[in-house]
Amino acid sequence: MEDQKNKTESLTPKVTGIGGIFFFSDNPQETKDWYAKNLGFEISDWGTSSFESRNIDKPDEIESLQWSPFKSGDAYFAPSKKDFMINYRVQNIEALVNKLNENGVTILDDIVTYEYGKFVHIMDADGNKIELWEPS
Repeated sequence: MEDQKNKTESLTPKVTGIGGIFFFSDNPQETKDWYAKNLGFEISDWGTSSFESRNIDKPDEIESLQWSPFKSGDAYFAPSKKDFMINYRVQNIEALVNKLNENGVTILDDIVTYEYGKFVHIMDADGNKIELWEPS
């Protein structure tokens, strides 16, 4: 019975955590350098910093949160006019997108699959672009 509950819970379309924090900077490289020098951020070859943690429900599973400044005005945040974008880690992204469509949420693109997961972008009620990510 417990296995069935866990399986049902893992299929529920929902957010399970934060996958990334992205924000505008007038000088992203200078910002990255400042965070590395002053706060010890390790910046990857992709220009992001990754914070790893363990999934409390599955302690063998390591999750990561990506952090990255983008050049102010970068089109990746469009159509949002905000200076930040949050990436939420989700489960069952296809069912979640169906639910969002039913609720009249603006879906900006189709689900795209990469080796590290599936992504789609939506707009919230305040005009914030949100990135949804289902890890592989």
